[in-house]
Amino acid sequence: MSPFKSILFFLLCIISFKSYSQYTDVINSNRPGVSRSAFSVGTNVAQLEVGPYIVKEERTPAAAYKVSGFGIDFAARYGLLFEELELNIEGSYQNDTKTFASDFTVDEKRSNFKFITLGGKYLIYDPYKKADEEKPDLYSWKANHSFKWKHLIPAVSAYLGVNFDSKTNPYTAPTVKGISPKIMIATQNNFSGGWVFVINLIKDRIGSDQSDFQYILTLTHSLNPNWVIFGEAQGIKSDFYADNLFRFGGAYLWNKNFQLDTALTFNTKDTPSVFSVNFGASYRLDFHKDKKPKNKDIDNSDDAKEEGKKRSRRKGKKDKNEDDTDEPIKKRKKDDIDFDE
Repeated sequence: MSPFKSILFFLLCIISFKSYSQYTDVINSNRPGVSRSAFSVGTNVAQLEVGPYIVKEERTPAAAYKVSGFGIDFAARYGLLFEELELNIEGSYQNDTKTFASDFTVDEKRSNFKFITLGGKYLIYDPYKKADEEKPDLYSWKANHSFKWKHLIPAVSAYLGVNFDSKTNPYTAPTVKGISPKIMIATQNNFSGGWVFVINLIKDRIGSDQSDFQYILTLTHSLNPNWVIFGEAQGIKSDFYADNLFRFGGAYLWNKNFQLDTALTFNTKDTPSVFSVNFGASYRLDFHKDKKPKNKDIDNSDDAKEEGKKRSRRKGKKDKNEDDTDEPIKKRKKDDIDFDE
């Protein structure tokens, strides 16, 4: 079975599981880190995430070179059909100058997409759906806020995407071109106190000469309803490139649909050393509507609604007639009393 068919079969299998999702009242952005949340943006929600950055790389001593330039990360996300399903397109475009150190200086101007990927993410399991249905203990603050082992069970989603790599791309292996699949498992734990822990396990450019495995660990903490800070570790392993990257930064929630962020990225080796600073923003167009639960005992058909209106009109007319007959009865009783006197 080809890699594409295997991945498609895998995705269809996981979608068959019963699952839940969690729409949030405020924007749910993957920025400022590079990990992906387990949750979707919600049905009928369109979201754009962009972040320009500057980068500096330096390799020493063998084949020494320096890279200096800028780029932009971008992602467009949309919740379609199901609360659990999100379609997205992600990419990174970079423009830089690569300078080789030798007897004479040689500058190489480069620009291209480091990657561009079209894919979809589906939420397989949401433990917080069941947690929302649990009733709080009205007699114990400790019982409501104490640690529970079940909190270690994360939300889990699966991702399937396709990379598009152009020919002679300076940021990929020389033989990499065309399309290649990408798969990912994303988990997310929402702990008390505003702590969120996300894990991504990624297999990228499957079947190519740059097929790599990546892991991303992201820990986020909310300082208050508007400010969050985060730390992140990313490991990359392939025959073409291997590295361990670290990020730190924060984000500010401007309003429920708009977020600003910044982050620093660096590594601990010199083959090459990496340093990057980025600033980003996330904005969403929220047309989400919660689905009303269906009650089998209630007939919501048009005929039933019309019949209900007729009954209301008949009832109103009946009440009016009853009110009209009350006054003559009262008057006759009064006349009878006066007559007796």
